[in-house]
Amino acid sequence: MVRRIGELYQYRELLRNLVVRDLKVRYRNSVLGVLWSLLNPLLMTLVFTVVFTLMIPSNIPNYPVFFMCGFLPWTFLSSSLNGATGSIVNNSNLIKKVYFPRDILPLSDVLANLVHFLVALVVLFAMVYVFQMKLTVAVLLLPLLILTQVMFIAGLAFLLSTANVFYRDTQHILSIVIQAWFFLTPVFYPITVLPESAEILGFTVDIQLWVRRLNPMASLIASYRDIIYRGEFTGLDFFLRTFATCLIAMLIGYYLFCRFSPLFGEEV
Repeated sequence: MVRRIGELYQYRELLRNLVVRDLKVRYRNSVLGVLWSLLNPLLMTLVFTVVFTLMIPSNIPNYPVFFMCGFLPWTFLSSSLNGATGSIVNNSNLIKKVYFPRDILPLSDVLANLVHFLVALVVLFAMVYVFQMKLTVAVLLLPLLILTQVMFIAGLAFLLSTANVFYRDTQHILSIVIQAWFFLTPVFYPITVLPESAEILGFTVDIQLWVRRLNPMASLIASYRDIIYRGEFTGLDFFLRTFATCLIAMLIGYYLFCRFSPLFGEEV
């Protein structure tokens, strides 16, 4: 794995070119171009704000900022996984003709969507200003939080792109999982609406606690809201657990990718 990481560094120019290509292709023949990275979260925020402030009042202060703190990280995840899962299969001709680290393909999708995520953060900070909310020194932890999410997404991207080479149903199943995962993650609702105590098969379960433990995206979104929406530092023990979970996910995904990548040429 260490050797593969060194090889990735040697091919960093190719990685950069693939990221630029993805950005250009996505907005080719588009009138607004990269502005869609700003308009899409704005339109979704408008829809959910209307629903949860007018139709189903939730009494959440500054709901648009609350929603975007969850929706932007979620969009980063879903867009990255949807693109990276088919990255090996979709580039089969390139894989069979030229040698390069296969890791670059799913990683380029993740990094391209990271660019969109960073651009969309401009909208979020603009909304913080419009709603007269104050950013505190806690925002200095934002780069570390983004790095933590990138590790988690990269690990899943490596895992899913590998699985899709051998089982082409992976990409179809992913769309269903992503949709279900969205509603199981506190993106548009606060995690406090979940019960702290519920009876499941005769056992008393703290739903809030286990959602955080079993769903890394719930923990990541909670950290985004702590830093940007509440202006607070995320608890150190909580963040370290989240960081460790994301790091383990990346290592497992990358290990499996490295383990099976020699077989990609035969399978695609």
